[in-house]
Parts: sequence; structure tokens; C-alpha cells
Amino acid sequence: MKIEISARPLVEADADMLVVEQYAGERGLAPDTRRVDRMLGGLLARALTEERFEAHVGDTTFLHTAGRLRAKRVLVVGMGARAECRADTVRRAASAALRRARDLGARSVAVRLLGTRLPPGVRAQAVAEGALLGLYAFDRYKARKGEERAVEHLTLLASAGDQAAAREGLRVGTLAAEATNFARDLINEPANRVTARALARAAQAIAREGRLRVRIYDRAACERMGMGAFLGVNRGSQEPPRFIHLTYASKGRVARRLALIGKGITFDSGGLDLKPAEAMERMKDDMSGAAAILGVMKVLPRLEPRVEVHGLIAATDNMPSGSATKPGDVLRAMNGKTIEVNNTDAEGRLTLADALAYALREVKPDEIVDIATLTGACSIALGSLCAGAMTNNVALQARVLRAAGEAGERVWPLPLIEEYKEGLRSEVADLKNTGPRPGGAITAGLFLKEFVDDTPWVHLDIAGAAFTDKELPYAAKGGVGFGARTLLAYVLAAGRR
Repeated sequence: MKIEISARPLVEADADMLVVEQYAGERGLAPDTRRVDRMLGGLLARALTEERFEAHVGDTTFLHTAGRLRAKRVLVVGMGARAECRADTVRRAASAALRRARDLGARSVAVRLLGTRLPPGVRAQAVAEGALLGLYAFDRYKARKGEERAVEHLTLLASAGDQAAAREGLRVGTLAAEATNFARDLINEPANRVTARALARAAQAIAREGRLRVRIYDRAACERMGMGAFLGVNRGSQEPPRFIHLTYASKGRVARRLALIGKGITFDSGGLDLKPAEAMERMKDDMSGAAAILGVMKVLPRLEPRVEVHGLIAATDNMPSGSATKPGDVLRAMNGKTIEVNNTDAEGRLTLADALAYALREVKPDEIVDIATLTGACSIALGSLCAGAMTNNVALQARVLRAAGEAGERVWPLPLIEEYKEGLRSEVADLKNTGPRPGGAITAGLFLKEFVDDTPWVHLDIAGAAFTDKELPYAAKGGVGFGARTLLAYVLAAGRR
């Protein structure tokens, strides 16, 4: 879909569908919408009254203009209460409007920047994100695709004084949506297509496109580095592992060196602690953290933040076989710590342990953020619309949470209660890979904390939020791409510090 900015007045917009906003609890129309209504002879106001349009966020209604405007139809989208309008309100409204326009067969859409209380750059970014994320579909394996009804051209109408800010907002929003939709594509691909080697090829393509540095380590290289925890997960697989290291570096002065680490389990059977069939069905999504990292690294060169960013992924599947790691086996991580594996289905933290240790040894970052579909316990605690955050540095966590708020991705802090570390005590090794079921998300975070030393670190557990079984305001069924926009907002903010 092509998106452009125009200073053309609302009543002169030439499109199949013109989108205007309406706020809940307001009797009259907004000034711009009132001008449209006058051109329509009052039909718009009358339709809203007769339909008792309540203007909840994402509510829509439309009418034909019968030649009274250049636009063929006018669609009204609800924005909720004006005082409560935020960037995510605009994302939701833009997604709802563009989905309705698509379903009505509109090929071209014009929309005045929604959210009159917000700065123009924020409004343009949110409209672009809502439109591109809301119209996303994964249909590459279907004989009949959704191309019969597709919005091909979106025009954002902004006043002359708002043009510069709107163009920059559109640029950032388009790239943020591109990162998220790239992650969604990877997550939605079947596991027989997205293997560790496929993720490595994707990283190499990203590096070529963005002129990034990339290092891909095979099994032998990982063995030489002492990645026994990571390779222990791969032991039962026929697919060889790959450790991926992508590097973006600003051309000018670098404000910070960041390590972003994504869990890259391309399919999780549970290993010898095999999952039941219903729990295994969607385990192609267990590389959602890795997908988010790759999406971020794909667009960073075009955003040019003043930072150095290292994207790290330990990629493998987790399969049962005669050579698989067994409960009771002891693995040695890259930093020398030994781990008793008391549950082979707690494999993600083993791969992350070596990725964290690698970051400390090879990258020496100022800050680390890891993102992982790590524990069912987190999804039980926070449900399917919220991720958990754990940290050893509250100031860093506050910045990550602020970035999540800007991105419209819900993240809630969970405490790392030191007393719970007792549950990770092993009789034969430095620690076990799982503790008791109560507080399982926290004990997983405590396990990872053993591999970061004093480096400021935030762990994002996205197990509940990474995949959706129903359509969300701007996510289709399937992979959500959760975390990509949060990490982008975090990186961009770090570059401004």
C-alpha cells in the first residue's frame, strides 16, 4: 500500500473513501467534519443521529456522497472520549477504518490525521501503524488470496504547517509497522520452513540490505565457545543449530551499546518432557522473540539512531530423540556455570543463558534486553494481551516500559523475589533449570539473572502476547509481532539520551 501526505482540504480529497473522526459524548461535529456535512446537505449529521452512533473507539459507519464530494463515500470512525485520546486510540481507529474501507471494496482512502489533541507527528505515525498493521494478512499458502479487496493508496491529509512533522511521523510509523509485519511473517511460517538455518539466512539477507555486520556460528563454533546449555537443547534435533549475531552501528558518535536478545526456538515439542498435542500445536511461535529482533534490525539502518545495537539469537528446535538431553543431565553454560536439567521443556532459558553469557563476553554492552516466549506461568498471570518485565535495574526497566507505552504494547513489571531462587537449588550442579510451579515466570527470570552479572538488564516474557487465536484491534489471527515496536521505541530513545 502506498501512503503519502497531502495538504489538500478534506472536502477536496479525491478517493474511494474519505475517513473522518467523531468523539463520544459530543453533540456537534468537529469543524472539518462539519464542512463535509455541509457539502452533503446535512446527511452526515442526520445519519449519525438516526443510527445513534456512539463513537466508541473503532466504531464505524458510512454513506455514499452521490457526487457531492470528490470522494465516493464518507466513513465515520469513533474515537471514544476526546480527553482520553492517545496514540493507541488513533492506531485502533485507523485500523478499524481501513479494515472497513477494504471490506467495502475501497482501493483508495483519504484520512485527516486522527486525534486532534496529539502532535501531528504522533498522529501521522499512529495512523500509518494502525493502517499497515490492521490490514496485515498471512495468506501465502492459500490458493485464493485477499487481493480482490485491498486498499492500494492511503492519503494522510495534514495542514501546511503540519507537513514536516507528519512526514517524519509517517516515516517512523511505516518502518515500525514493517518491522512488526516482518516478524509476523516469520512467526506465521510453518516450522518446516523456518528452521535455525532459515533464520540465519534471514539475518544474512537483512545484513546485506542494511549493510550490517553479521556473524553466523555453527555447531562446531558454538562448541569451541563453550555453549553447552544452548547445544544441550539442540542435542535431540536433526536440524543443526545456528547462533546469530547482527550488529548495527551509528556512523557518528554512539550514545550507547545495546544488546537485544531473542529466543529462537523454531519449534518446541518439549523434548523428552513431551508436550501434549493441544499444547504443541502452535509451538512454531516459540521463536517470536527472535522474529522481533530480526524485525528491529531490518529497519534500524533507515532510522539511523545514534547507538550500537547487537541482535543475538541462539536458534534451534527442541525435539525428542535417542540423543536428546534427558531430565537429570548436567550442562555447562558458556560462563562456566553448570545446570541440572530437571525439565527439558524449559529449554528457552538454556539457550538464553548462553546468549546472555556471549553478550557479556563478546559485546560488553551498556544494557541488555531479552525477549522470549518463556513461561506459561506468565500467560497465566497476565493473560494474552500483556507481557511481563523483570529486571536488575529499575531505571532501565522504566525506559523499556515507557517505550512499550508509546508503542501501545502492554507490559507489566514482575518482581524478582530473591527468596524464590531457593527453588533453583540443585544437589549436583550450580542450579536447576526450573523451580516450583508457583511463581514460575519469576523463577525463570531469576535463572536468567544468573547470567548477566551487574550489567543493566530487562527480561520481557511475551509467552501470552506473542500469538492470538482471535482478531485484535490491529493484529490478525496468528503471530502478533509483539515487542518489535517496543524495542524500536526503546532503541530510538536510547539514541537521544
